[in-house]
Amino acid sequence: MSMSPPPETLGLGAEPIDLKQAMDIKSDDRSDQDTNLVAISSIDENEPLVTRRELWSYYLYYNGDNGVGPLGYTQTLFQALATAAGYDPIAGPGSSCLADTASGQCVVPWGSGTKSVSSVVLVANGISFAIMTAIFTTIGSAADYGTFGRWLLFAVTVVCWAAQYACMALTSPSRWVLAMILYIIGFVSYGATLVFYAAVFPRLARNTPHARQLREKYENSEIPPDVYEQEESLEKNRISNISNVHGNFGFVVTYALNLSLLLPMAGNSKVDNYVLVLVNTYWVVLGIWWFIFQEPRPGPKLPKGEWYLTVGWKQIFAALKTYKRLPYTFVYLFSFFLLADGLNTTGTLVSICQNDKFSFSFLQNTYLGLSQAITSTISTLAFWYIQRYWKISTKAMFVVTNIATILIPLWGMIGIWTEKFGFHNVWEFWAYNVVFGLFQAPYYAFSQTMMAELSPPGFDNMFFGLFGLSNRASSMIGPSVIQATIDKTGNNWQGFPFLFAMCAGASLIIWFGVDVTQGRRDAVRWANEQRGHPH
Repeated sequence: MSMSPPPETLGLGAEPIDLKQAMDIKSDDRSDQDTNLVAISSIDENEPLVTRRELWSYYLYYNGDNGVGPLGYTQTLFQALATAAGYDPIAGPGSSCLADTASGQCVVPWGSGTKSVSSVVLVANGISFAIMTAIFTTIGSAADYGTFGRWLLFAVTVVCWAAQYACMALTSPSRWVLAMILYIIGFVSYGATLVFYAAVFPRLARNTPHARQLREKYENSEIPPDVYEQEESLEKNRISNISNVHGNFGFVVTYALNLSLLLPMAGNSKVDNYVLVLVNTYWVVLGIWWFIFQEPRPGPKLPKGEWYLTVGWKQIFAALKTYKRLPYTFVYLFSFFLLADGLNTTGTLVSICQNDKFSFSFLQNTYLGLSQAITSTISTLAFWYIQRYWKISTKAMFVVTNIATILIPLWGMIGIWTEKFGFHNVWEFWAYNVVFGLFQAPYYAFSQTMMAELSPPGFDNMFFGLFGLSNRASSMIGPSVIQATIDKTGNNWQGFPFLFAMCAGASLIIWFGVDVTQGRRDAVRWANEQRGHPH
């Protein structure tokens, strides 16, 4: 058989590794070959075995990178300063949005006119997601080459740390524009850390002692292919779930530490800024060890004549041309783009309503965050135990957790027609944070594992970059539509119907249109083709 790459090969290389082609070709029919293809992930025999110290440093990074600062407190501070700087459009310029007689609407100067504070927050999110899109598409795939991915994660981490420390300057309403800028920088860099951190875990999962033993047993015919596939999938879920538990445990610890400042310094005007410094320092102390203890597993050298800023686009374009060979991978990416857009925008909209309800209180948000963090930690462990005990597939677990994604915007819709329900009452925000913790925390873990199973081995950063585009950078449609709706109606709750439709439609596509088992086999075959392995 010819060793030359097929016509649609990327030709740009990825991991130069021995990929076992487990095919028993009994006919020339493509469908028959697909049936006999076993999804064996790639392992470079020369790659270092994952050590306990390295794995723990990986978990600790996510423990610190829990999002309390960039996603939670920074948005609250930004929205609070903008609200304090704005005025009530009903009462006119010079009025206060915080007055007892205020109408509940609040606008700030925007261009030649004004824009509601809620819309400004959504615009900031839209800008953030657009920037993330540019990052993930331009340099996401380049992270598969050499040590670029390692240094890329370090760079975006440092930028996020710097943006969080810079929030000490946000001490007056007149600086709300600076708050918006720092929020965008922090949001973008934080989203990038999650994507490039997640891209590491498939390679870690392929090099754990357990994964190596599984492969040896398979190669020695000690275990059948279906057992190998199931056990390898569970190993990926193990690392994904444990890292998610650490992230949620970091939530609990961070919020608890914040109370040490928020309670005794309740009367200090800068206490919110001090809390952001504390949250960020917690991440720095725990996160730095990953960059020290990470074992070197570089990818191939960048092909001659290629540039880091252009190779990503070439790979993505080439991959899109071969989408018919990875149908389930691309169906998942497309539908998850819509699902994540709906979920991310729903979270932002609920946060806006929550901040308004609790008057931008860091203390109250800390209590609510603790309820979410504790339930998230418990639920992630519980779902992982259930999956491991009954050997339930990743997709089945994802579907169960995904139901809450649809119900949250549906509940918000009710608030259009009544103030008795639909995120108008204090108890509803407590319920939201508990439900979010119970279902959405394991949802993130299982969605990440599904992407790992549908990604061609050795092209992890490339496809996790696309996953980041579908996940963290997806919310460009939602914020644009919702902020226009809020500007037109003056009612935050009018945005929920659109979000419900997005979440429900995308979920149904994933539930009934993605075959993870076949998709995993397609991914291994595709990776082989790109390296010119005989088919």
